[in-house]
This record gives sequence, C-alpha cells and structure tokens, in this order.
Amino acid sequence: MSFPTTPDDMTADWLAGALGRPPGALRGFTATPIGTGQMCDSFRLTLDWIDGAETPATVVAKCPSRDEASRHIAAVVGTYVKEVSWYRELAAGSGVAAPHCHHAEIADNAVDFILILSDLAPARQGDQLAGLGLAGLSPCIDAAAGLHALLWNDARLDALPWLARDSADVVRALFPQLYAGFRERYAARLDRETLDLGAGIVDRLDAWLTRVPAARTIVHGDLRIDNILFGPDAARCWLVDWQTLGRGSGATDLAYLVGTSIADPAERAAADRPAFDRWIAALRARGIDADAEALWTDYRVGALSGYFMAVFASMNVERTDRGDEMFAVMAERPARQALALGSLDLL
Repeated sequence: MSFPTTPDDMTADWLAGALGRPPGALRGFTATPIGTGQMCDSFRLTLDWIDGAETPATVVAKCPSRDEASRHIAAVVGTYVKEVSWYRELAAGSGVAAPHCHHAEIADNAVDFILILSDLAPARQGDQLAGLGLAGLSPCIDAAAGLHALLWNDARLDALPWLARDSADVVRALFPQLYAGFRERYAARLDRETLDLGAGIVDRLDAWLTRVPAARTIVHGDLRIDNILFGPDAARCWLVDWQTLGRGSGATDLAYLVGTSIADPAERAAADRPAFDRWIAALRARGIDADAEALWTDYRVGALSGYFMAVFASMNVERTDRGDEMFAVMAERPARQALALGSLDLL
C-alpha cells in the first residue's frame, strides 16, 4: 500500500499532490476529528499553503475506522469499496447533491482507503436523535430523487461490479443471530411490539430479500439525517456516507428517511403520503416515468429497512452510548411506521 490512511500518515507533499498541487505548495496542515460516524473516521484538515492565496483552506479526510469490528464488517459487505467507487465512477458530473471528491484510493484488502473531500462547512450534520419534520426533510426528498433518477432501470446497475455485489447470502446467515443479540441488548429499552417486528422480519427474510421492486435504481441504503449535511438556511442539503450503496427501489430509501426522522408516530403517519408524492413529482420533473401506485407498495415494504439497518449495524460497529440510543431510535420509529403501513403483510 502506497498511500496514507490517517492524517498522522500524511505528509504535506502527499496532501498537496492529492489536491492537484506540486510538492512544496503546502507548508503543513492540522487535523481535527469531525462527525459521529461509526463505520469510518473523518477529519477536517486545515491547510497552510505557502502562497496564502491557494485554496481550498480546508478539506475533509475520510479514513477506515480504528474499530476492528467495523473494519471487519466493511470487508465482508464491501462498504468502503462502495463509497470509494461511488466517488471514482459516478459522483462527478452526476448532479447528485454530494461533496466533491479530490482524491480516492483503496487497497486490495478492501479496508485501507482514503478519501479527500470538499469541506461543506458551515453546513451541519443532521441529528438523528432530535429528528426532523416533513418541512425540514423536503430538500432531502428532492436530493434523494436526484440520486434515484441517475440509474433508474439502467443497465449499469448490473454492469458495475461494486454496485451489483450481492450480499443476500451474508444477510441470510447473519441477520437471525444479530437480531437475537439486538433483542437481548434492547429488551429494556424497546417495547414488545417493536422487538417482535424483528422476529417477523426473520420469518419473512427470504421473501424480503428476493422481492422484485416496481423499479430498480441505485439506492443510498442508509438515508437518514445523520448522513445528510444541511446548509445554514436548511434549504439545501448534501448526501454523505455512501458506504451502503446498492440496487433496489428508491421508495425504500424514502421510507427509511421518513421513518427514521420523524419522532412522533401521528406526525409521521400524516407525512408518509405527502413525502412520497413530493418524491414522485421530483422524479417526474427529472424525466422519470414513475408508477406511483406500484412504488407506494415499495414504500410500504421499505418501511422495514430502517429497523433492519438498526439491527444489522448496531451489532457490527463500535458500541457507544450515543450509538446505543441512536440505534434504539432507528428501530423504534420505523417499527411504528411498518406496523401502521402493514409492511410485513406485503411479503
């Protein structure tokens, strides 16, 4: 491996080169940890250019997690490969609301990698625990439609190896045991109905994994507000953390976003259809012939995805107090959504 994977490993000349500048252009830099991600470590690098007029003044470095459990699951399901490949092969020129990538490398072991991304400060990360209502989610819905329109029923879904990677066998093998551990860990935090939803997913796992959506496209896979940066006026946003990219129904991404964001069940129930209708309109504005009736069924089934991710991720990443509560919320809110929408009955 011939590239650094932490700021401690970087030299000023290496970083200058990654930013397209010659050796000697950068006097030095400082690194400050940012974000709350558990699959990766991120740092803001403040750059000291020899010529003060050089830009950018700051960038973001994204690196492998120091936690061995997170690194292991990243290798098993290809999370780091997906994110690096997204920036290398699709992001530039896509029109999708995402950071600009200055540099991307990954080693053959699928774990050691480095991304140098544009710093979108003063944009702020969403707060999963606090949640967000429908009005605040509006720019996120539009950004999601921009992503989904990119490869809507496109042949490239099957031609890009990193995107076409099938992890269904891994899920079949791991999810039942992960759910057992999740149920034990959160038995005192979650109500019985929420906990039992996971047993229903286990029972219908094959049906869920083999279900054919109304339309196939590229999906973010973890579209929640912790993975979205909001501009100062909250009218603009950028999607980040592209480690869970896959193929499926864009309506699943949308249900995941709404289900994990809106804390109050009544408020969320009132928002499901308006959020869906906004997404359909945004797709059609981008030239997509979206079958709203069929995609609404995808949305209802997709409500299970937030719960699934809470189980799968919570048992595979570094455990923290904030993480425990975040994953509890990630299970609780979508569980109420899935129960209200009759999601399991559609499998």
